[in-house]
Order: sequence, then C-alpha cells, then structure tokens
Amino acid sequence: MNSIDRCGPTRSMTVAPRWPALSYVARWLTVSAILAMFTFSASAQDPRQIIEEVQKRTRTNSQRYEGTLEVIGAENRVATKRWIFERIGSFGDSKSMLRFTAPPEVKGVALLIVNHPDRASDQWMWRPSIGRDQRIALQDRSTRFFGTDFSFEDLEERDVNQYDFKLLADEGAQWKIESKPKKSSQYTRSYMWIKKDNYTITKVEAYDKKGLVRVIDYRDFEQVKGVWTARTTEVLDVNRKSKTILKFDKLEYDVPLKPDQFTVEALRRES
Repeated sequence: MNSIDRCGPTRSMTVAPRWPALSYVARWLTVSAILAMFTFSASAQDPRQIIEEVQKRTRTNSQRYEGTLEVIGAENRVATKRWIFERIGSFGDSKSMLRFTAPPEVKGVALLIVNHPDRASDQWMWRPSIGRDQRIALQDRSTRFFGTDFSFEDLEERDVNQYDFKLLADEGAQWKIESKPKKSSQYTRSYMWIKKDNYTITKVEAYDKKGLVRVIDYRDFEQVKGVWTARTTEVLDVNRKSKTILKFDKLEYDVPLKPDQFTVEALRRES
C-alpha cells in the first residue's frame, strides 16, 4: 500500500478541478450585437475555444470557501470532513491551499498546490501528527487524497495548452468534448459535458488505459459575483464503488489574499 494512502482514513478520488462559469449577458438588442453573438456561436464549435470560454468566465483574482465532504464507502459507511480552500492567481498559473478543519483526527492536515501553465503542479502535504511536510511525487498523484475520492492530480489545474480537445457531440443544450493530456497523467482521456447557455461543466468522465475511473457531477449552480458556481460536486470512484460529495459554504471571490499565504512556510505555520 502506498505510504500516502496509509496516512489517511480508509476510502477513495479533479475540477475539481475548478470549472464553474459565468452566465450569458442579457440579450443584445442591436443588429451588430446579434451578429457578434452569431459569430461567436459559430466559432464556439471549436472545442478549444469552448474550453477557453469556460475558463474565461470563471476568471477571478482569488477564491475562498469552506466546504463539507461526505465520503460514502461501498458499504454506505459515511465519513464527514470539513476543509477551507483558498486560491490566488490566474487559471493554470495559480496557487491554492486547502486545510482540513474537522474531525479532530485530520484537523490541520493541509495541501499546497502550485500550478504551472506548461507542466504538472508542485504539491506539498503537511501532517501535524508527524510535524513535517511531504512533497508529493509525480508517480503518487494518482493516489487518493487523504481519505477522499479525489486524487492528488484531481486537485490541480492544467492550462488548455496541456490538452488536445475534440468535439464529440452537440447534444442540444450541451456539448460533449473529449480531452486528452499531452503530458504525464493518470488519465488517458476525459469526456466533459458543457452547457451552451452559461458555459458550465456539468459532468466529467475520466478514463485510464483500463476504462472508466471516475465520474464527477456538478450541480446546484448559482451565481456568485457573476460567476456560475456549482455548490455541490459529487465524485464517484468507479473501481472502489465509493463517492465523495463536496458542498461549498461561505464561498467568496476576489477576496484579499497575499502570495506569502501560499508557500511551504505558510503550510507549516498555519497548522
């Protein structure tokens, strides 16, 4: 068993990575605006442009939320955790830190993620019980993060330039897009469903060489400072038959955060 896996409670699996998006602005009334909208709609059939628009509509200087995670095992045993997540910077070149606040046995455990636009992120985990930080090696990124159904890789951001995209289907209200990583990843491909009206990702299916690994559903969308945000994220680990439900509380965008809050020193200091 992997040493990282042993350090957390027994369990199992991105966004989230982070994919919520803005809604469309009100209908344009002028002829030129209608033509501009038509032109964008046509160009949006390019899958890369669709993903770029998703990221554009979620762009903020910073983000902070408190969240509750319910980890439901194969035998319907439920473990509840709480964490605080903070993030600063542009998509794919950002820094984020999450820290468990409950229950007592995981309180203070934290993860620092430094994302890069041209390569995989750097990650460090802090465990108060042993009083030291641990750098997460690339070969360990597919392991589950501290008793949840998120893997370490799922918690990082990757710029659009790190993927190849293909439009698989136009399903009326949504596009179905395939993404394939250009660089090292536990996944060989992913399928994403994106709503046309507000460019929000509603579902992700992630595959490895053997088949379907994880299914992520985003729901309970609402606008927060103009950003369409999924208040609930459900991650299903297909092999373990367990799932993690993440619910956002006290979500804020563009809050005053400083770069020195996202360092290895801060990871240790705030425990």
